[in-house]
Amino acid sequence: MKQVVQAPGNELKAQELQRAFDAFNQVSLALTQSYQGLQGRVESLTVELAVANGELRRQYEEKEALSERLSLLLKALPAGVVVLDSAARVSEANPAASEMFAQVMIGESWPALAQARLVAAEAPDEWQLGARRLAIAESPLDSAGGRILLIHDVTAAQALKTELERNQRLVAMGEMAASLAHQLRTPLATALLYSANLAQPGLAETARLRFADKASAQLKRLERLIQEVLLFARGESIGRDSTPARQLLAEAAQTVEPLFLAKGIAFRIVGGSAETVVTGSRKALVGALVNLLENALQACLTAGEVSELGAVTAATERAEVTLGAELRAGQLRIAVRDTGAGIAPEIQARVFEPFFTTSGQGTGLGLAIALGVVRAHGGAMTVHSVPGEGSEFVIMLPVALAIEQAL
Repeated sequence: MKQVVQAPGNELKAQELQRAFDAFNQVSLALTQSYQGLQGRVESLTVELAVANGELRRQYEEKEALSERLSLLLKALPAGVVVLDSAARVSEANPAASEMFAQVMIGESWPALAQARLVAAEAPDEWQLGARRLAIAESPLDSAGGRILLIHDVTAAQALKTELERNQRLVAMGEMAASLAHQLRTPLATALLYSANLAQPGLAETARLRFADKASAQLKRLERLIQEVLLFARGESIGRDSTPARQLLAEAAQTVEPLFLAKGIAFRIVGGSAETVVTGSRKALVGALVNLLENALQACLTAGEVSELGAVTAATERAEVTLGAELRAGQLRIAVRDTGAGIAPEIQARVFEPFFTTSGQGTGLGLAIALGVVRAHGGAMTVHSVPGEGSEFVIMLPVALAIEQAL
């Protein structure tokens, strides 16, 4: 049998072909492994995507439910809710707001609507809409300039407040009747005594003039007591004047500066916020500041009177009253500070009570009237005092809102 001998060239070709098949097998194996890995990754991503989709669907359903609840809440709210866009046009309004204005508000210009339908009431941030009394609070909605208005119908609350204030004044008037009768009787009896002396025959001209001046002074005191009682009894009418804080302080200072000069008590105005504008009754606010300043003057004089006899002049020289204003937390803060004797803690709790006074003169209505004026303007008044160091009466008044500026 003959042995087949392959030619050297064929053997080389066979080896090359074998190597090619081996390389192909390796590449195929690598591709198979890569494909399997890729398939596993796709399956993993598919599972992750399904989980993510489920989470997104859950969040969407939750937001849909929240949106539905918010929509139902807005519809059920008794207060009106109005959403304004950056152009101050109504983009949303709940049924309560539409019912208050008796019209479809969507797309309307809010400044034009407010100008046509709302009338400013005497209290800050309150408006008259026909027979309704509305309180409107405004808040920014987003960085694009949108705003949201919350509108409360306070008609019933205003009626109750008016009735309550009237009843409180009537109760206070009843409580002060006896005290007032005594306070009126004293200057009246004194004036009658001096007047009777004027009728004495042979009375010297100098004595006649002295008795006439004293009788006139007592009658003026009597007139002031009656004016204060009438002012407290009927309450103060609050207007819609727009007055810079600078003007309020200047008018009050002009009224009291002659009194401080005559008594030798230093007086000065401090602080800024001169251009801050207050809406309300200029006359009533100036009157309230004058009451506080006169109270501070009396406190400084009392501190001198209770000092030792030789130290009265020194105590008066050290006395000082300051009147200041500043804008703090969106409100105008007006402070009247004195370096008088201070107020004891048990008295501080009663200083704003009508007809409460530690002085032998007056009705004790000055601080009560000032507090009533401040409250009528939507503000508040507090007192801070340390016995022996002086007192500070602080008035906080709201400033005008954007809605008010639009009217």
